[in-house]
Amino acid sequence: MNEKTVSYEERGAVAWLTLNRPQALNSFTREMHRHLWEAFDTAEANPLIRAMVITGAGRGFCAGADLSEFDFAEGPNLIARADPGPVIDQAFNPTTRRLQNLRMPTVAAVNGVAAGAGASFVMACDIAIAAPTASFIQAFSKIGLIPDAGSSWFLVERLGLSRAMALAMTGDKLMAPQAKEWGLIWDVAEDCLEASSQMAQRLAAMPTQALIATRALLREAGNRNLNQQLDVERDTQSALGKTHDYIEGVSAFLQKRPPQFTGQ
Repeated sequence: MNEKTVSYEERGAVAWLTLNRPQALNSFTREMHRHLWEAFDTAEANPLIRAMVITGAGRGFCAGADLSEFDFAEGPNLIARADPGPVIDQAFNPTTRRLQNLRMPTVAAVNGVAAGAGASFVMACDIAIAAPTASFIQAFSKIGLIPDAGSSWFLVERLGLSRAMALAMTGDKLMAPQAKEWGLIWDVAEDCLEASSQMAQRLAAMPTQALIATRALLREAGNRNLNQQLDVERDTQSALGKTHDYIEGVSAFLQKRPPQFTGQ
């Protein structure tokens, strides 16, 4: 793929996606969303790809929505033309849903600021590793809006109500070390790209179906009581018991050798 707003590269079993509008801190346009979806399709179509890293070009990860795409020109129907609802419904929400349902685990390599929907994008990935200078900003209140693209859900889930409320209302900057301490991200690394690469390679060598089933179980745990979760665990284990990687994993353990997982 030779895209202008999202670059795509395959490094062994890992797909690398780079948001590529550095002059605008990789802020989202409708075109970028389309290019992201095309990159997701390309990765999912290749059975050899078993993990994904997403990062940003230049000094930022993603500054959220590109507000220059909104029509604020004076004249008739200004309210209708400036309505953010359609682009959220047609672009941002589908991107969040795609990230949550990719068939491989995802790692966000947060190389710089992640603001607005850019922060939502990070939280929609499975694991996030940030540079020490990276920051997370819920910028929505500064322009009279509310956290979107999943942030109002992710923030409460990861930080609890009091921290989520203050961050969302004030729009204050949360630096990467504190984001790690609070549980917003997994880790902070001087070279977040190398650390993310190592994490993705590790995930790519693991039993992919089990990782994705784990993702689903953990994300839905809050919607079930314990008895319901026990039943889902049982059914999921039974399904995974029919996979190559389960048989290989147990066989390797009993034979005291490293397992050779295929993702099948």
